[in-house]
Amino acid sequence: MKHVFIIGSKGIPAKYGGFETFVEKLTEGQKSREIKYHVSCLSSNTKVFEHHGARCFNVKVPNIGPAKAVYYDIEALKECIKYIKKNSIKMPIIYILACRIGPFVGYYKKILNKLGGTLIVNPDGHEWKRAKWNKFIRKYWKVSERYMVKHADLLVCDSKNIEKYIKEDYKKYSPKTTFIAYGADIKKSKLPDDDIILRQWYKDKNIKRKEYYLVVGRFVPENNYETMISEFMKSKTNKDFVLITNVEKNKFYEELKNKTEFYKDKRIKFVGTVYNQEILKKIRENAYGYLHGHEVGGTNPSLLEALAITDLNLLLDVGFNREVGEDGAVYFNKENNNLANLINRLENIDEMYIKSLGFKAKDRIKKGYTWNYIINKYENMFEENKTVYSEVDSNQPAAIQI
Repeated sequence: MKHVFIIGSKGIPAKYGGFETFVEKLTEGQKSREIKYHVSCLSSNTKVFEHHGARCFNVKVPNIGPAKAVYYDIEALKECIKYIKKNSIKMPIIYILACRIGPFVGYYKKILNKLGGTLIVNPDGHEWKRAKWNKFIRKYWKVSERYMVKHADLLVCDSKNIEKYIKEDYKKYSPKTTFIAYGADIKKSKLPDDDIILRQWYKDKNIKRKEYYLVVGRFVPENNYETMISEFMKSKTNKDFVLITNVEKNKFYEELKNKTEFYKDKRIKFVGTVYNQEILKKIRENAYGYLHGHEVGGTNPSLLEALAITDLNLLLDVGFNREVGEDGAVYFNKENNNLANLINRLENIDEMYIKSLGFKAKDRIKKGYTWNYIINKYENMFEENKTVYSEVDSNQPAAIQI
């Protein structure tokens, strides 16, 4: 039996977040009977319970501000080591999601080595580039990432661009890496178009089916909402721009409101969040197009969900997005009028062209991003427990010309 300890997510059952959904899907879709998962869960108590066959252990963490996540990961790691020692577990694997505890991981790595264990790390995206952090926290993230790379036996990158970055920036450590992407659900919504709740949502928001562009994601600067909103305002489309995001008490929202005066454009519609996943799927299906402006991080879950459901996807032209979308999407950059002109051209585009994009996007998801495929890759890695080198292809597909 291979014991795999997963720390770094807030835990399961998943309520939100990419890492949480990943752990939920990994345990829910488990096929191998030779793996036992142990999952840390952020909590106000220290209970132990089972979920999808995984042993889940709560880690009680005080509310200490930004340092809470670091404290949580360290406490979870200590609990894992304690359990491994107590139960005399042979060749345990500890899989840490994100690079929060780099300055401390060397000490625990020595202990894990003595126990015959393996340390696997998912470096996530470029957390140190996120605008929400001040310069001191960003510096900590970068230093922490360096130490995590240095001490990891293997790094699992969910993006080939992240893998390339790890290999190049930390070449002196000769990091061992493998590429395993994030997964996506390719099933359409179970709801019919005339669902009562769905129809009421459209009525309340004054939105019509196939008459809106959509974006779903955190309202933060690095997701380029300023570019998307200002460019959309310059476009001539009569369609709406529907933003599903939480902007309550959001400082960036207030700054952008004053800077762009988007409230004067009746097409720009902030509609809050949608937690009903079937409703959200249907909203994606019924969108004319999906806009994706993320430029920090690896494979983004919301992008995969869009490609799996929405036919027309407009992606910011950065390596992370292009490696996922390939020729199943169209691309824009941050130059003045670039996105506005693209939206204008898409107003009269042939419907068959849009359908062909949708087919390519869905085919892309089916071949490389289904949860079934991702779970198989993880289980093979855990069972083999040996370093795998990936080929990192720096060549990116050409942009689609319209």
